[in-house]
Amino acid sequence: MARATEVEARSATRRRRTLLGVLVLVVGLVWVASAMKPAVSAGLAYKAKTLCSELFVAGRALDDVLRDLEVDDLRPLRFIRAEVDPSQRLVTTGVLIARRQAQFLDGRGCILGPPRGQESMVSQRPSVHGTASSSAMEKAAAVQTEFSAGLEQVLDAAFQETVGRPHKRTRAVVVVHRGEIVAERYAPGFGPETPLLGWSMTKSVMNALIGAAIQAGRLDLNEPTGLRAWSGPGDGRAAITVSDLLRMSSGLEFGEDQANLSSDLFRMLYAERDMAGFASGKRLVAEPSTLWKYSSGTSVILSQVLREKVGEEAYKSFPRTALFEPLGLTQAVLEQDGVGTFMGASYLYATAREWARIGQLYLQDGVWQDKRILPVGWVEYSRTPAPADPHGAYGAHFWVSTPLEYRGRPVPLPADAFHAAGHEAQFVTIVPSRNVVVVRMGQTRYAKAWEHDQFIAGILAALEDGGASDDLLSEKPAA
Repeated sequence: MARATEVEARSATRRRRTLLGVLVLVVGLVWVASAMKPAVSAGLAYKAKTLCSELFVAGRALDDVLRDLEVDDLRPLRFIRAEVDPSQRLVTTGVLIARRQAQFLDGRGCILGPPRGQESMVSQRPSVHGTASSSAMEKAAAVQTEFSAGLEQVLDAAFQETVGRPHKRTRAVVVVHRGEIVAERYAPGFGPETPLLGWSMTKSVMNALIGAAIQAGRLDLNEPTGLRAWSGPGDGRAAITVSDLLRMSSGLEFGEDQANLSSDLFRMLYAERDMAGFASGKRLVAEPSTLWKYSSGTSVILSQVLREKVGEEAYKSFPRTALFEPLGLTQAVLEQDGVGTFMGASYLYATAREWARIGQLYLQDGVWQDKRILPVGWVEYSRTPAPADPHGAYGAHFWVSTPLEYRGRPVPLPADAFHAAGHEAQFVTIVPSRNVVVVRMGQTRYAKAWEHDQFIAGILAALEDGGASDDLLSEKPAA
């Protein structure tokens, strides 16, 4: 009897231990799932959005895009399944029961999730955004094949990978001198007609759109934005001006940390349908114009300000009519969020030559073919350091000096050089004193792989020796 009792006791102990072990396992799995949720969520959205845009906006081959989505720190994305429906221009990604979708919509680019008021995301083929003159198109048909040996050497280095070092993955370089393309090169799979994502260079295009609206009398640079979201009684955000937003000095809270998948940046890009609504809902943590803080949310708010000031109908076509058509940007696509706001922080696709034209507009003080696109003094304002920036590195949606992570070894550049710069080392560098615009596009996942100041210094040194040129921009610098 005692022996039976002892056996039952041991059995009960084993059951308790088993139950405890199962409980610990379940708690552990829940903890792991909770910890991994931001990464999985961001990964699903990133892969869906990137695949959609690269396929249906940039027109790249599926295998090439999938290969790019498995390099360096993106390797975990290979475990996310992806399905592409070419007829619907739809991409679906999934892990277990979780999934995300992105679809190309005519005139809007690729949108994550169904837009408000639409149960389906049926797309059409993209329309041509503006037309260039026949003479300009004929000139743009010839690819630069001859240039100086010095320039060729610099471009060789830009595309060459070094064993034991992170990959540059340069995709395109265009060098413009005195309004003419003097050097141009592309990686395999890319060419003069390939739209390339500018990431945060889009912010500088947002600068151009705001400038064009001010030139048209639709906005006032130094007046409060009048944003409806900030119109409540006693809302301190109502004092924020357009200039405060352009200079990243709004005083609004926003976490830009690219290493934190739970940051405001990742939530806005990959979880929020109304990006401007999310960003403008942030609280004020400092008086406007007193604190500099880089924020993609700020650029999206500017897009919403533009939307409210120009009106819904004009806003839908504003990038095209105010900027793309005057500059002859026929391939450029500025994508929107789920509620139709242009994503003015990150999502402009344009060819390398079109990015060069945008840079040339700023080199020419906002004038294009004798027409003033940007206000008098706008370029100088844009490249003047924001008063609240303690390092004097940032102007008004342009970098006055190269972002620190891409500077590399100290190399002096002309004092008037300024840059549109974006994630993965996208650059449009403008050097007015040398009459030079340089475009560099790539997929540089590790910043230390690209030393931009050294690259620009090499270009400028090579240009001192002269070189062949083709007039591919069909535009001369303004007097």
